[in-house]
Amino acid sequence: MGKILRLLAFGAALVTASSVLALNPGSTPLPWNAPAERTRCTDPDSALWVEWARGEECIRYFAGASLDDAPVVIVMFHGDRNSEMHQAPEAIRGNTLAAKVRQAKALSKRAGVPLVIVARPGTYGSSGNHRQRRQVREFIALNGALDGLRKRYGIGQWVLLGHSGGATAVAALLTLGRDDVKCAVMTSGAFALVQRAQMIRQSRGLPSRPGRDTNGLLNPYDPTQHIDGIVPAPKRQLFVIGNVEDRVAPFVLQESFFQALIKAGHPAQLIKAKAVAPVFHQLRNDIGLKTAAGCAA
Repeated sequence: MGKILRLLAFGAALVTASSVLALNPGSTPLPWNAPAERTRCTDPDSALWVEWARGEECIRYFAGASLDDAPVVIVMFHGDRNSEMHQAPEAIRGNTLAAKVRQAKALSKRAGVPLVIVARPGTYGSSGNHRQRRQVREFIALNGALDGLRKRYGIGQWVLLGHSGGATAVAALLTLGRDDVKCAVMTSGAFALVQRAQMIRQSRGLPSRPGRDTNGLLNPYDPTQHIDGIVPAPKRQLFVIGNVEDRVAPFVLQESFFQALIKAGHPAQLIKAKAVAPVFHQLRNDIGLKTAAGCAA
């Protein structure tokens, strides 16, 4: 009898949980590394279907304020999510629509201008494979998402903000020829991707893997090699921000990317910032957001 009662109670709990999710779909865990399915890309406030000649993706976004006819919007890209992608979606912290919108609202409030988080392929509900990051497909999908957002909301200009792998995405978007960028802020960015992988492997005593990035992939899309794709814009501001002791994205490679920008005639600033020991990759004092907010204003 006791076992039957426990089973009935468990069944009732499942029904209650299902009812809560039905009433509040924002609490449902977002999928990771999922295939692109147009029938599941229908949320008019958080999903964009992106198509290009050789592919398609559903890109999720999370707006922290109204984007309608906004003259300037900060768009933020997260860094790599290595550990998260190996977890069950329900175990990933902040992995719901409601949680990501709350995060975007908090960031938008701090910035004083509308901010939208755009999820890189394979993360936070965007379709794609996060294991295949920094291939050209990732950046083409994100580029299409920005075009879609501008069309949907009538956005004027972007301030691009990205950290680590998100900074690589920002740089890549610049090289794809966008002419609607007021400012770009790249913190602790991963550049010179094959060289970076060689440096990291050497520092860890691992065998060399010629031609491969840290994901073990050949032919990563390295923004440093595509500087000529950046549209000249004398009033646009570019910021490369990092810490000289960074053990994830060597600062010398960030500096090389900055020098390539200067050599190509693009106004840019290199800023040395304080960071969290012992890895010195996460920067202190919200310098990325503060720089983006200052530029947006």
